[in-house]
Amino acid sequence: MIDRVDTLCMIVSNVERAARWYEQTLGFTVVFTGEGYRVLQVGEGSVPITIEEGDVISNTNHTYPIFFSKDSKKLHDQLESSGVSVSDLHNDGVNQFFNFYDPDGNKLQVCYFE
Repeated sequence: MIDRVDTLCMIVSNVERAARWYEQTLGFTVVFTGEGYRVLQVGEGSVPITIEEGDVISNTNHTYPIFFSKDSKKLHDQLESSGVSVSDLHNDGVNQFFNFYDPDGNKLQVCYFE
């Protein structure tokens, strides 16, 4: 019935501005442009992120993507130094992780585990 997760969609207030932020700040690549939305390739992953222009009602998501990075500390420091809102770096004994937020307040997370 369901074969795979096709994409994860997030609402942004301005799709052009958001696409530039995701490209410049996170290194994502726009792989498809549609009216009011962009599909972004995330590294070598198989599930893209779709950003869709709409009314941003809340500055927090209940659902959010968790990205994997082999050097989460370096990424944390790079995002923080470029002015991105980031949480402290946490370690729960298994995972090292932190939260950060796009310009519309969408919550994103980065993790690392061996």
